Amino acid sequence: MSISRDEELIGMKKASEAVALTLKEMRNYAKPGMTTKQLDNFGAKILSDFGAKSAPYLTYGFPGWTCISVNNEFCHGIPSDKRILQEGDLVNIDVSAELNGFWSDNGGSFVLGQDINQHQKLIEASQEILYKAIYNIKGGVRISDIGHIMETEAKKRGFKVIKNLGGHGIGRSLHEQPDELMNYRNRFDQRRFKKNSVVAIETFISTTSTYSTELNDGWTMVGNKGGFMAQHEHTIVVTDGKPIVLTEMNGIWN
Repeated sequence: MSISRDEELIGMKKASEAVALTLKEMRNYAKPGMTTKQLDNFGAKILSDFGAKSAPYLTYGFPGWTCISVNNEFCHGIPSDKRILQEGDLVNIDVSAELNGFWSDNGGSFVLGQDINQHQKLIEASQEILYKAIYNIKGGVRISDIGHIMETEAKKRGFKVIKNLGGHGIGRSLHEQPDELMNYRNRFDQRRFKKNSVVAIETFISTTSTYSTELNDGWTMVGNKGGFMAQHEHTIVVTDGKPIVLTEMNGIWN
């Protein structure tokens, strides 16, 4: 969507507060020995307290309120009573929701407890790349140039990017134009970011894979060559200068 009135910015801020604080609280609540379904139910309660509705459930009939992916699962992991979180797990939580007709999206990967499996370097790379990408976005900037920053920064750190997952426009629905805001430079993509547009910018930084593939459950994505992936995501408003990071209170850069 494009923000044209104060009420729209206020609406986006409220929806973004709901998803950002839900993500932050879920991350703080997650403990070894807990199931991903317990964690999802906790998040569902927070969204409900805000009056917000789960976007993946509303839009796609996703079998959960939030997406929780663990270790070799890249994204769209289904919360389960059978998946028990362990010390050192690489966990990704993606929270998106609708509130009063406005939609917002955010996500973050983190290590649960002690980093016994050495995932922290990957997570920090993803956080730093998202920060650099977002603060290079303003009206008129080529979308593919931001993808180039993401891929270049990943390579510098010894990582790869997933080429079939990307960010997207958002606001009045979960996925809007501009879609396919990829983590690499597509030289055929001549589109530019537009001032006042709302977009969800997300990293997909991986250790070995360059594409994600769907498991038989119809949702969960894993890497075509295995390995691990970190994702971090903010919903932003594009301006002539620094963007407005609507979901900044989720603390994924802390």
